Amino acid sequence: MMLITIDGPAGTGKGTVAQAIAKQLNLNYLDSGAIYRVIAYLLLDKDISFDNEVLAIKEIELADLDFSNSEILLNKKNITSDIRTEKIASFASIIATSNIIRESILDKQRRHLKPPGLVAEGRDMGTVVFPEARYKFYLNASVAERAQRRYKQLISKGFDVNITTLEKEISDRDERDQNRSVSPLVPAANSVIIDTTNLSPEEVISLLLTHINK
Repeated sequence: MMLITIDGPAGTGKGTVAQAIAKQLNLNYLDSGAIYRVIAYLLLDKDISFDNEVLAIKEIELADLDFSNSEILLNKKNITSDIRTEKIASFASIIATSNIIRESILDKQRRHLKPPGLVAEGRDMGTVVFPEARYKFYLNASVAERAQRRYKQLISKGFDVNITTLEKEISDRDERDQNRSVSPLVPAANSVIIDTTNLSPEEVISLLLTHINK
């Protein structure tokens, strides 16, 4: 089966590119970051501290999660839009530092690899979850550019956001992701690194397909 991993920090275009590649190559798609966002939403909704890992994992195991049809359902409730806020993103980044929680969802992530293949995007897809992947990519971009992209995205959805605050939140998230002791955000040793700062999504997609077709 074809297995493609696309890692990188927030705002580099991973989601857009991964979905496009999966569609063009007729492969399954995994948004691993959405899993952590759902966990963040679940714990906040139930007022459970992520420090209480035993209770957190129990709630995660009991939760009815459905990622099908481009929508995310938690216990039959559609939370697709609810998990895309900066509050949820920041909390998800904190939760991702927990080794116990990461290990508890590892099998769930790996189960997405099924015929005819998979495009998996996240922060440790090529280094931890699917180290055997033949095609590995790491996308990056400047903090200023990523904040601008996120700003436009949130404004278009009606959220009231501040660009300076967004830059700070993205920098803080990068710091947590890159320096956590478990599954830190780093390029896989054999990954193709692409800076998307001055590239359109179409240009990035074209670059990835060129590498894959080689």
